[in-house]
Amino acid sequence: MNTLLKRIITDRRIGNFAGFLVCAGLIAYALYSQYGLGFEPCPLCIFQRIAVMAAGAIFLVAALHNPRVTGARIYGLLGFVAALSGILIAARHVWIQAQPPGTVAACGATLDYMLDILPVMDVITKVLTGSGECAQINWTLLGLSMPWWVLFACAGLGLWTIWVNMIAPSLLIDSRAVFLHDR
Repeated sequence: MNTLLKRIITDRRIGNFAGFLVCAGLIAYALYSQYGLGFEPCPLCIFQRIAVMAAGAIFLVAALHNPRVTGARIYGLLGFVAALSGILIAARHVWIQAQPPGTVAACGATLDYMLDILPVMDVITKVLTGSGECAQINWTLLGLSMPWWVLFACAGLGLWTIWVNMIAPSLLIDSRAVFLHDR
């Protein structure tokens, strides 16, 4: 196996930094699609971005900290929770987009306006119920809308954080122990 690929897969610090780079790339594309392509994000898109940014922040802190086993497991769990929240929000968005036209509530106020006039928990509840603007599909790749791709990306990030912070280092330690024992 290629040495760099092997280090990415087995070295916790490098693996976490790679996860951070993927999250940064996802956010960079989201910003490009907003400002470069002119696609205005709906409230659910914003929440998906927040979940990806949270996962990216956890990956970055884990890479900089480079903790031992217990700390790595905590980072793995936190990263998985961030990725899972992205999966759930994206799944809700996909479900809203799959509804027949006219069955989703009409477009409401903007997220900024709702945050100005409503308590945060009311805004979160209102956003997660979705609105007409969340049902709009204005970008696809291979026939799948952006929320589908965010769902896949968050699933991959969730698996990656578990692998990097919980599974791979213990496999590496076990393989070294077996190797040293055989000598």
